[in-house]
Amino acid sequence: MLGNMAATPIHKMNMRLNGNDIFMKRDDLIPFSFGGNKARKASLYFKDLESHKSDCVVTYGSSSSNHCRIVANLTASKGLKCIIISPIETSKVTYNSKMMELFGAEIIKCKVSDVKETIESTLIRLTEEGYKPYFIEGGGHGNLGTKAYVEAYEEIKMFELDNNIHFDYIFHTSGTGTTQAGLVCGKLINRDDRQIIGISNARKNPYGGQVVLDSVNSYLENIGHVGVGLDEINFIDDYVLDGYGAYNNEIIDVIKNVLMIEGIPLATTYTGKGFWGMKEYIKENHITGKNILFIQTGGTPLFFDDLEVLVND
Repeated sequence: MLGNMAATPIHKMNMRLNGNDIFMKRDDLIPFSFGGNKARKASLYFKDLESHKSDCVVTYGSSSSNHCRIVANLTASKGLKCIIISPIETSKVTYNSKMMELFGAEIIKCKVSDVKETIESTLIRLTEEGYKPYFIEGGGHGNLGTKAYVEAYEEIKMFELDNNIHFDYIFHTSGTGTTQAGLVCGKLINRDDRQIIGISNARKNPYGGQVVLDSVNSYLENIGHVGVGLDEINFIDDYVLDGYGAYNNEIIDVIKNVLMIEGIPLATTYTGKGFWGMKEYIKENHITGKNILFIQTGGTPLFFDDLEVLVND
């Protein structure tokens, strides 16, 4: 089990982009099941699960889902039952899906349009069978997922204090939205002067930005803080290409360069796409002479799904 995590490392990268110093926060090094932002979020959900004395976990995600892999691994480590609702439309064999099976998770496949109904019927069935099920939204969405990255923001603040540095921008890949929401909440709570830039890997505006805003205001309301407007949300949808899982040759080149120069694996679905989007955003917005932090939010197994493409490109 994750327990109380130590702060993940931040280091200066060898490469510079458009005259900016680039730093990376290595959440992929969280020491459980290949780490990543989903491990950070899941640690809080499982503490809540234990307080409710639940004995079964239900969640949702695709066969590529880092979240589902982490949840399946955590339930296995605790000896709990795990059920994953997974859409047929995004069903393919991946290293994550293989590990979900290895961890003994029960996979229920259904159409995307039937997900809500399937989740509800599964929770009812489990209760009737005598279980006390605990539901975690896909991607670790919710206030606990947001809180996880409020805590990560405090780690960033401590690094700045200890190293006499200030990050002008914090970039990351924005998916279900709570990673970005937590970082934005951390900034607002600390009244900091910096930009939090979420590079969307799938969702488009206005929906994508609104989801992040809703998560921000839900968390702020929960802690008695005044809510904010959409002007606080930098959700950038310029680099989603054809949507979730889509990539181009430029993303492949970015992944190769980061691996060769820095020795750090990125993947096309999340981190590689986010790093490429950051690179393009910096160039297009003429940002120079700044300290920029990129959060490596994990997904290492997805790198190996991409390996053949990287080698043969």
